[in-house]
Amino acid sequence: MQIRTLRALPLVVLLLIPACSREDERMPQAAPGGGFVPAKASNLTYEAPSGWIAESPSSRMRRAQYRLPRADGDPEDGEMVVFYFPGQGGSVEANIDRWIGMFTKADGSSVTGDTKRETTTVNGLAVTTIDVEGVYTNRSMGPMSGQAAPKPDYRMLAAIVETPGGPWFFKLTGPRKTVGKWEESFEEFVETIRPS
Repeated sequence: MQIRTLRALPLVVLLLIPACSREDERMPQAAPGGGFVPAKASNLTYEAPSGWIAESPSSRMRRAQYRLPRADGDPEDGEMVVFYFPGQGGSVEANIDRWIGMFTKADGSSVTGDTKRETTTVNGLAVTTIDVEGVYTNRSMGPMSGQAAPKPDYRMLAAIVETPGGPWFFKLTGPRKTVGKWEESFEEFVETIRPS
């Protein structure tokens, strides 16, 4: 009985190896200090504008993170984050719908009709941008997002860059006046995104 078990063990291990390697290919790979190492097919380069303060990513899901100093009178700084999940990340439409769903008007109604959206090509890559504002909530962020209080008079500028290895996500959020202060630099930033 024991001899048969030992003879079967190598076969079981051989059958599991392909499944494990396929799982590794699908999962984002952690990089030192947070973020993920992108697949070679979809490496990007970009240049952060002057005034953006680079920070260590606060979660492994973030590829990069920047703090954008607040405008006078605003309660907090803006935050610019970069996400990339090799071969994953969902469709452009699903992500835009989710991001818009993080905002409501002051009366709780949808901001969908007021959201600005544009699709263009930047350095050979399809880029979809949105501009949405209102009361910022985290209800579309999933169970790991915590229960932060809604933030009125907030704004998000975001871009989804489509690459062969999956989409990259760039999100600037913060108080409306602060985001307005950095709007031009965000637009300039998007223009620097290119395949490496």
